[in-house]
Amino acid sequence: QVQLVESGGGLVQPEGSLRVSCTASGFSFNSYSMNWLRQAPGKGLEWISGLNFGGDVTYYEDSVKGRFTISRDNTKNTLYLQMNSLKPEDTALYYCVRDRGYDMDYWGKGTQVTVSS
Repeated sequence: QVQLVESGGGLVQPEGSLRVSCTASGFSFNSYSMNWLRQAPGKGLEWISGLNFGGDVTYYEDSVKGRFTISRDNTKNTLYLQMNSLKPEDTALYYCVRDRGYDMDYWGKGTQVTVSS
């Protein structure tokens, strides 16, 4: 069955960096676009980044553009999100989500990122 498992979250100080990962299994990872979404406390889901199956086309929400970098290693079935210059407003549960093109169908359970001094 399809599984997406996020890891790498934690507590980081403002202006710090963190890389979160998502390991995929149960499907042909290199055939799907993938996304990162997040949900801050008391707020709705927010799409923040996506990339195509080859990893050469990337998209970012404006608030993370220039600070976050999405990438993938199809040999390891792993999706990454490198986050730099983190701000307290980046505090959220970060989800890895599979993209079918017309919808997003599988989600991981999320990894918590907390930005605080």
